[in-house]
Amino acid sequence: MTDPGHLFTRTLCDIVGREALTTRLSEEFVFADLGPDSVRTLLTFDDLNGVLSACSPEPPRLRLHRDGSPVPVDRYTETATASRSERRVVRPEALYRELRAGASLVLDGVDRMHPPVAAAADDLMRLVRERAQANLYLIWGESRGFDTHWDDHDTVIVQVEGTKHWQVHGPGSRAFPMKNDLDHDHTPPRDADGELHLVWEGVLRPGQVIHVPRGWWHTVTGTGEVSMHLTFGFTRATGVDWADSLVRRLFAEEGFRRDLPRFSEPDVRRKHQHELAARLVELAEGWDVDAFLAERDARFPRRTSFSLPWPVQEGIPSAEARVEFVPILPPPVVREDGRVSVSVGGRRYRFPAEVEPVLAVLAQHRSLTVGGLADRADVAAERTAEIVAALARHHLVLVR
Repeated sequence: MTDPGHLFTRTLCDIVGREALTTRLSEEFVFADLGPDSVRTLLTFDDLNGVLSACSPEPPRLRLHRDGSPVPVDRYTETATASRSERRVVRPEALYRELRAGASLVLDGVDRMHPPVAAAADDLMRLVRERAQANLYLIWGESRGFDTHWDDHDTVIVQVEGTKHWQVHGPGSRAFPMKNDLDHDHTPPRDADGELHLVWEGVLRPGQVIHVPRGWWHTVTGTGEVSMHLTFGFTRATGVDWADSLVRRLFAEEGFRRDLPRFSEPDVRRKHQHELAARLVELAEGWDVDAFLAERDARFPRRTSFSLPWPVQEGIPSAEARVEFVPILPPPVVREDGRVSVSVGGRRYRFPAEVEPVLAVLAQHRSLTVGGLADRADVAAERTAEIVAALARHHLVLVR
């Protein structure tokens, strides 16, 4: 049975190859059969029932669709009061009725509610080095929740229960469409006879995985039985993101902070424009893509998690205590003046140089006992425990 924390970087990569999920990512359709055992620990109906009961998600995070249209929330929720504030609460019997009638249930961000899905999402983020979110889709019967459509982000679909029929049509009339775009009227690809083009068609079964690139049109329908799948979505950095980061750097430039000479002579305005353009070109040539991506990685968020009581109480953890690394991406280490610094979630942390081997081992193995960490980092056990306690106070590790 597969550890969800290696579902993508190990299990999927072993089957389709790492290049298919890195170099050719977003450009090619990918299909892989990992086997039902690979997804059995991700999400079961018992898990879903627990999530719905404990987290009580409300619209629009939990919503129903039928035949391409949203089901009115009043049909499956009611107003309740909690802590003197009103919220929408799902009525179980109403939810069951809508699902029996062919509605599709969508639950956004299930990775923030169920640890095994979170582990898989984190693993995908380490592979593609972009933020990812997992949404759940549940349906019975032969109906469909959505019409033929495209997504403004890349997706990896993992079938966990039952079956679902997919038709993947490929990119449409606008290459690489975006969420915030100028044109949303593009159309799906069609063959010479006017029929929708098909790149791939099949029925997904538990343990089967597909990658549908951003902007690729697809049609998804039920097969007459239950279907539950997870869609892991992520948005990759584009030239627009690079240009946006360049614009943010312009605030440091006096010439760009200065008012435009609206009421000056035309030749003065032209001169000012030429000066701005020349400086913009100079800055753009110096703002290389590698530097932009490194800065983007340094701002990569941490998943919300807590490690009480260790970050608050005095003392150090025992050698048997388990240490879990919090940063999703391995942070780069910068050495300066006998110290090391790491940037995580947009914050910079500085430590004594002896912390570096501990950080390196944690970034590689992610979860170890304090004793195992000390052995691998070749740092004295007591000193390793002291370092772990310091890292816990900065929310860089969890201590269990």
